[in-house]
Amino acid sequence: MKHAHMRKADLPFTWPEPPLHVILHQPEIPPNTGNIARLCAATNTRLHLIEPLGFRIDDAKLRRAGLDYWDDIQIRLHPNLDACLTAIKPNRLFLFSTAGNKSYHTARYAPGDALLFGCETSGLPQSILDAFPGQVYGIPMRTDHVRSLNLSSAVAIVLYEALRQQQSGVL
Repeated sequence: MKHAHMRKADLPFTWPEPPLHVILHQPEIPPNTGNIARLCAATNTRLHLIEPLGFRIDDAKLRRAGLDYWDDIQIRLHPNLDACLTAIKPNRLFLFSTAGNKSYHTARYAPGDALLFGCETSGLPQSILDAFPGQVYGIPMRTDHVRSLNLSSAVAIVLYEALRQQQSGVL
């Protein structure tokens, strides 16, 4: 017997205003960025990419991972982090790194905040980590088994925690 393909109705949710921003610093793997773009489309989140990218923005793997949501994604390219922060003027900036000594769930997120993630192979540059020492968070994991989580998984974990806090009034 074939299963009917059903679409779940939209769940009630109040999206933050202003929206959150996800910033990817020099992403390298097209499917990761495509998955994150899809996540941003699903959550009314702005996506910012810091150049140089490890792929072309019209890469087929990037487009395929984002499926048919590209029209719903508010994506912006920036030449560097300073230009990005100047353009979006986030309320606050949170950095996520395996070097973070505070857990992502201890941060208190608010509308208009920006969430910064490094590239897949080397993370955020030390110069950026040093420039924002009190704003670096990590995701707890067993580092005796893995060095890091997949970038799109890490973004999803943090982004949904930020949205959860805003929905439940935790600030």
